[in-house]
Amino acid sequence: MKARVKWTENAAFVAESGSGHALVVDGPPEIGGRNLGPRPMELVLMGVGACSAVDVTLILKKSRQAVDDCWVELEADRAETEPKVFTAIRMHFVVVGQNLAENHVKRAVELSAEKYCSASIMLGRGGVSISHSYEIRQSA
Repeated sequence: MKARVKWTENAAFVAESGSGHALVVDGPPEIGGRNLGPRPMELVLMGVGACSAVDVTLILKKSRQAVDDCWVELEADRAETEPKVFTAIRMHFVVVGQNLAENHVKRAVELSAEKYCSASIMLGRGGVSISHSYEIRQSA
């Protein structure tokens, strides 16, 4: 895997993935940023959420669950002092579908947390406390 992050101005950078996608990363105004994009640590948090959400939806589809929507809401705590690493991440999955089996949803979240989501497993091994919860909503 490769990536490139190039400075554009002030606290703004363009991050380019090896797969050819790009996004602007920027800092807050107090360090010279113009708020043009997410902060680097926000990207880390979003990456963890995306990694796990992909797992959960794929596992549920393989289990033949009728998933219509899925998202994960994330909250993170950071250390008070530098380096302000994540100390805790709370992940709450919302899975929407027709007659979803709770045991399948629970198992999908567990498998992502324990076996498949390399991002959350890596952070967990680095000392970040990561918790997972879920709710199931019936499609309209």
